[in-house]
Amino acid sequence: MTNGSSTADDILACARSLIIAGGYNGFSYADVAEIVGIRKPSIHHHFASKVDLVRTLVLRYREEAEAGLAALERNITDPRDQLKSYVGYWEACINDATASFCVCALLASELPILPEDVALEVRAHFRALAAWLTSMLERGKRKGQLKLSGTARVEAEGFMATVHGAMLSARAYGDPKMFGVITAPLLDRLSNKH
Repeated sequence: MTNGSSTADDILACARSLIIAGGYNGFSYADVAEIVGIRKPSIHHHFASKVDLVRTLVLRYREEAEAGLAALERNITDPRDQLKSYVGYWEACINDATASFCVCALLASELPILPEDVALEVRAHFRALAAWLTSMLERGKRKGQLKLSGTARVEAEGFMATVHGAMLSARAYGDPKMFGVITAPLLDRLSNKH
């Protein structure tokens, strides 16, 4: 990795942390420069504007999420276990504070104020996640492993909203365990084991 890409990665990691902490308008290039230990013009060298920076961050986040979901599909064949693993990933991240909130979920709450280029990437993340969840739920229903009370698409949207809402509750209560308290009944309800 070249020094240039390392600096860009440091800038992106810093922006991600600052967005999770305070949202899109909760940071400036001055904040990033201070934390990363570079001058503001160095940030502009990598990302001409805050819109470019956050759009790139969300695009990279989407790529990481899609790679993670693809790995789940490669490594776990059971749709029920894939959903459980997805929830488990977030539960672990929230418990150890490596990623206490989905960047796209946080930015979605700010859609009315986001620049359109960033909003498009956030919406694309939601569409991709909903499509993956729909696929898992459909497959689980076909295999008799999951029971759905509505269409797979509606269940997927509810699943996604519950996971994101559980993140919000864990943050609001200052208690990472709230995430599991909220998501465990979701997984139990979908499971066709009883």
